[in-house]
Amino acid sequence: MEKIAVTGLGIVSPSGIGRRQFWANLKSGRSFIKKITRFDASRYPAHIAGQIEDLEKYSHVSERLLKKIDAFSHMALIASELALKDAALDITKEDPNLVGIFLGNAIGGWLYAETELRDLYIEGRQGVSPFMASAWFPAAPQGQVSIYYGIKGFSKTVVADRASSLQAIGYARKTLVKRKLDVILAGGMEAPVTPYALLCCNTYGGLSCDNGNPETAYRPFDSRRSGFVIGEGAGIVVMETVERARKRKAGIMAYISGYASTCDGFDRILPDSEPTQLARAMRMALFDAGITADQIDYISLDGMALDLWDKTEAEAIRDVFGRRASSIPVSCPKTMFGNLLGASGAVDLIITMLAMENQAVPPTLNIDTPDPQGLDYVIGPARQCRIEKAMIISRGRGGINSILVVEKG
Repeated sequence: MEKIAVTGLGIVSPSGIGRRQFWANLKSGRSFIKKITRFDASRYPAHIAGQIEDLEKYSHVSERLLKKIDAFSHMALIASELALKDAALDITKEDPNLVGIFLGNAIGGWLYAETELRDLYIEGRQGVSPFMASAWFPAAPQGQVSIYYGIKGFSKTVVADRASSLQAIGYARKTLVKRKLDVILAGGMEAPVTPYALLCCNTYGGLSCDNGNPETAYRPFDSRRSGFVIGEGAGIVVMETVERARKRKAGIMAYISGYASTCDGFDRILPDSEPTQLARAMRMALFDAGITADQIDYISLDGMALDLWDKTEAEAIRDVFGRRASSIPVSCPKTMFGNLLGASGAVDLIITMLAMENQAVPPTLNIDTPDPQGLDYVIGPARQCRIEKAMIISRGRGGINSILVVEKG
């Protein structure tokens, strides 16, 4: 299928807001996972996370609007503004009917919802904000970005657990190829560091409870792994056709050249112990991109940090890449700031594009004894290497497999 250009990015994360700060912290290998301080989380089994402390400093959003929206919509608005500026795109000069918004998240906006539900039980229905109904649901950020910029084109919100935002980007690419839109803001956002959302994540069953060592708790592909650590943030990119990007003389960061998605059809939560469908999704994405496994220079890992998930991910890579699996650099940089759940795939795409731009792979933290073995894990300092084509893996509960192939601009 046709390649689609990525001309701008916006990142809001515990490791930094904006591309420069974010990349500098990634390259240094610094951990931003800490004990949760926003509320008393000490009674939760897992109470560590990647948290954003200074969101308001970067906000162009009015105080009046902030009272009406949840934090995940606030993050989406900041990331959208950063992405548009990065793309040098004046949205006011675009046909609003030909601009779309494709976003993904997993759990919605619970900080706003929890507060209002508490007021419902204490004060009755009159104590509930009229904005409650429009603040918490998963499509709220899409709506807020649409209203803020006057965007009126075909748009979509995807809820597919941790694969949400990568699927949103995949759908966006397909829509642009069909020429239904001129420009799409695509990505995801997540704000799980709230009392009820944290409870849901603990119920999820995959969180690390190594609360005494937050900086080393998230250790995918390590023999002492104990689960992942949540994080909050947003990642949004500007996507447009290659011809359009060149016509307006935009800087093209990367090309999205291949995408595929499959389902294991095995269990409502766990992946299949045989990674057949994950490997099939990888092969389909490579075929869609018109390249072979031999041309991939870097693989961005999903990195659940649970035995079955890590094992099947490594097995799928070995199945698809054969002998090359041991020599292709692979990494899971989200170990520095936490797994952003539904936003993780979009953030992984942004990291991959920055890695291509700087020709350096940021490391995976906390791998002391690799398990499974047989992959070329980037450990320690960022590794300088040539990256022209990369693969991004994003998976979700219930056996959702999403794969994106991206090429350097």
